[in-house]
Amino acid sequence: MASTGILIETENNNVKETSLGVMTAAAGQEIYALVLEQDASAMKEKLAEYGASHIVSITSSVDLSASPDLQAQALAAAVKEYEFEALLGTASAIGRDLFARVAAIIDEPLVSDCVQVNIAERKVRKSHFSGKIFATLKVNGSILLCTLRPNSIDPVAVQAAGELIDFTADLVGSGLIKIVETKKAGAGKVDLTEAPIVITGGRAIKAAENYTMLEAAAQKIGAAVGASRAAVDAGYAPHSMQVGQTGKTVSPKLYIACGVSGAVQHFAGMKTSKVIVAINEDKDAPIFAKCDYGIVGDIFDVVPVLTEKL
Repeated sequence: MASTGILIETENNNVKETSLGVMTAAAGQEIYALVLEQDASAMKEKLAEYGASHIVSITSSVDLSASPDLQAQALAAAVKEYEFEALLGTASAIGRDLFARVAAIIDEPLVSDCVQVNIAERKVRKSHFSGKIFATLKVNGSILLCTLRPNSIDPVAVQAAGELIDFTADLVGSGLIKIVETKKAGAGKVDLTEAPIVITGGRAIKAAENYTMLEAAAQKIGAAVGASRAAVDAGYAPHSMQVGQTGKTVSPKLYIACGVSGAVQHFAGMKTSKVIVAINEDKDAPIFAKCDYGIVGDIFDVVPVLTEKL
């Protein structure tokens, strides 16, 4: 059976659901769950439950957490050690960074932000031209390097052995980049690109302080709060919250658009959402042609009621 490495990402010492989805994408392969400089034994039960035949704890004599260069070198060393047919990860901030570095180190092609992968046929599927079409690409490298869009594949439990393995990467030096400090967003906030539910406010939000209304609803269901470009351009929200062609791409299980018109540029950033709910007082807004459920009404009337019901 061909072997596939999966870069496991964690949050508060728990395996992220997005990484479990990547493991499901590799179903049918002998999966090696790769854990960078953390207590892999604490994750054994969860990783084995979702198909990890082997759980590799990657360490080194140097501090891997100090530099993404060193982390990438350690991953590249694991690729060589276990002769993976494929190396998969999440198209998150971490995944995008490390996989690009690994691809450069081992001189192999990389396909990012995919929504499907067929390891046996070395084919991936991803969106192009602002989400207007999906293309199937054939990768001809000696290894399939691929990152998958968060939430594009739902995790499915498949019990496996979960054998614990220790791997020490022989590294020297401090890396080209050194992490001096990490500043995180407000505690408890869900990352927008990885959130299973996203609530987005458009121009109709009218003021920055009105996002507290959306945040109240988001807290009820563990959602992240986003913004349309119109809202960002109006100064109601920072660019870090923007969803769309010139912002972030999200693929949640549920996307709630509040006062968003539904321009093609915005749709490009949330097209792969599983279920789309639109709230807009304009019954002719383009978003209603693209949603699964629509509510015609003022968001300042509808959202508080939604929050109360939640």
